[in-house]
Amino acid sequence: MDGLSQIETELGKVFEWHLIAINNAIKPAKVNTLWQDIAVRYDETQRAYHSLQHIQQLFSQFEQIKHQLHEPHIIALALYYHDVIYDPRRSDNELKSAEYAVEALKGYLSAEQCQHIYALIMMTATHELHECLDKDTVSDAAYLLDMDLSILGTPWSEYQVYAQAVRQEYRHIANEDYRTGRIAVLKKLLAHPVLYLIAYYHNYFEVQARDNIKREISLLHAS
Repeated sequence: MDGLSQIETELGKVFEWHLIAINNAIKPAKVNTLWQDIAVRYDETQRAYHSLQHIQQLFSQFEQIKHQLHEPHIIALALYYHDVIYDPRRSDNELKSAEYAVEALKGYLSAEQCQHIYALIMMTATHELHECLDKDTVSDAAYLLDMDLSILGTPWSEYQVYAQAVRQEYRHIANEDYRTGRIAVLKKLLAHPVLYLIAYYHNYFEVQARDNIKREISLLHAS
């Protein structure tokens, strides 16, 4: 079994565990169908960063903080579906992913649970919390958003691989246009008062993330 196949198998088992934890009446064959639909999409050729490796990285974070979550199974499913639709030429990927998640899960989760997953995925578009959330939901959502940005606070060598993968996803854009757009995105991130909403992530990743972003901006200006 190659590395990607192993990742797919392991993530499939985790997906099954979380879904059955919510609805133990769902048949294994249906769980497998749902998972294969996800896996096929994350293996699309336009993806270099938003792939199954990205989901694996998120679940390495999830394992460290899951005991802090009020609804860990809902957060896990939101992680699986948050980038299930990804076309770097479009700006509505989060919306399409949220809609896809609801359509896939509505027969197995309650309407409230589906709406919760929908809202969580939509928050990854802006990385801002919705004011209408209650205390427990805000905490879970903050953890999800911080996990999604955790790559920014990794050591520079790992961040470089991420940045190169993002560039590969936008290979249809000319270098000058990419530099302009990427610098704008990075500066918008730096403008946030804090990148990480939970103290655990803020203390561990904030300084490194800002250093990485500034370094990438400098390299983009120099290229």
